[in-house]
Amino acid sequence: MNDYSSGTQATVLLLFTTLVTVTLLMCVMAGPDRDDLTNFYTGYLTLTPFKNGLAIAGDYISAATVLSTTGIVALAGYDGYVLAVSTALSLVLLMFLLAEPLRNAGRFTMGDVLARNMPGRAVRIAACVVTLSATLPFLVVQLSGAGSLLTFILNLPHVAGARTACIVIIGTLMIIYAALGGMRGTALIQMIKIVILLGTSAVVAALVLNRFGWSPGNVLRAAQHGSGAGPAFLQQGLQLGTSAVDRLDFISLQITVVLGVACLPHVTMRLYSARDVPAVRRSLSWAVGTVTTFCLLVIIMGTGAAALVGSQYITAADPQGRTSVLMLSQVLGGAHGSAGTTILYSAVAGMVFITLLSSVAGMTLAAASSLAHDLFAHAARRGQADPRTEMTVAAWTSVAVGTLAIGLSTLVQDWNVGVLTTLAICIGASAVAPALTYSLFWRGFTRSGLLASLYGGAACALLLMVFSKAVSGTPSAVFPNADFDLFPMQSTGLVSVPFGYLAGWLGSRRDHRRRAADSLENRRLYEESEARLLAAAE
Repeated sequence: MNDYSSGTQATVLLLFTTLVTVTLLMCVMAGPDRDDLTNFYTGYLTLTPFKNGLAIAGDYISAATVLSTTGIVALAGYDGYVLAVSTALSLVLLMFLLAEPLRNAGRFTMGDVLARNMPGRAVRIAACVVTLSATLPFLVVQLSGAGSLLTFILNLPHVAGARTACIVIIGTLMIIYAALGGMRGTALIQMIKIVILLGTSAVVAALVLNRFGWSPGNVLRAAQHGSGAGPAFLQQGLQLGTSAVDRLDFISLQITVVLGVACLPHVTMRLYSARDVPAVRRSLSWAVGTVTTFCLLVIIMGTGAAALVGSQYITAADPQGRTSVLMLSQVLGGAHGSAGTTILYSAVAGMVFITLLSSVAGMTLAAASSLAHDLFAHAARRGQADPRTEMTVAAWTSVAVGTLAIGLSTLVQDWNVGVLTTLAICIGASAVAPALTYSLFWRGFTRSGLLASLYGGAACALLLMVFSKAVSGTPSAVFPNADFDLFPMQSTGLVSVPFGYLAGWLGSRRDHRRRAADSLENRRLYEESEARLLAAAE
């Protein structure tokens, strides 16, 4: 259990209660009308570029980024630095390559983008399946981690009952936010989160630098000593190893992060809430600046945790290092039980809490929107569902997705499920990224190619992940006592990303040979919308 005074625990509980009360009130007040789909899915397109940029950054920065990346920096040094930089680069890639065409092509969900030139039930169903495949694993990771983190923060016994209660509480709140708030309500929560996140992280980073005389060199030297790795802390290999296969795995992970994180459905869905192309361009500028700043703060906080807390104490509290920023705040606050420790620790705990709430709410909304809009309204009802019915379905699918995520998180709370984060990002890089880039930029892309890239890329990532070192064969795997690791890497991107693109190309070439008329029709539809898609021209 954590070690702090009862006064700190009371302060943390008061802060949590205040955050929940304020965010719930704002979510209800900003909630959409019961029969207005545009309001539910896009928030009436009323957010300014600055506010929308903060909301995009809030959706993009998940609890995994805040906690896991900081922990990897603290325990693996250089490997964590590269991961933080790759996280920022992914959003830059989205900004320059996909953001404007996505805004021009999309309406509410990823299915709208993909079905623009290839309408039909099969495309909508495939988009929904891949959306769930990418968001549900992320939800399970965040909720299962929330149980352990909140018991640590609240100084509760680290037993199954306490962790399950925390999972249920967070899960219930995320369902309420998604079902009642819609896009506008969750956007407000994301903005609150990003302000708290940046402010608190900046204070912690400043205190770290101040402790070492504002000298980055002193921080790095202390981190090398505190990590126990010496000069290896600033060299590649502490996270995955230094062999030839391990280096390929490291490259694979970075490729997956750069291509996959920004293509996740809950991130791309936020682009459709911009008024027009100039607005989405300015929104992404604010989002990139915000995310880049935060990734820099993550590097400073993680290095500070290695220097001031030490890897031995960090891994004793959590082998993945997810509590490193919380432990760092206790060291920086001053004497045990002092006012400084209480204030700083409570602020960091509140930052973690609001990050968990907002992250899972955004993912739940993306999954529920795809089920209601792509599967129910277009696949089941062939686009004939009235707005009020679709809104009702969206609310109830939020409940269904949230309940399923809560149940799965409770079942796997004792497992090391960090691999599910990698799986979700791999699906984004291997299935969503090929489908979007081909659909937006290739005139010869066909329905068969689209289905092949979505299903083929997702299936390849899932199959390789099941037989990877992340699932079995190593002490840190999900099943450490089993040994069926036929794929020698922990990230599938080096194989599954090219496979997703190849599957889309082969499927389209097959259509060109066997169904020339359909291929010409797809090409005609693309050319008719090409000017608006790429240049926003009517």
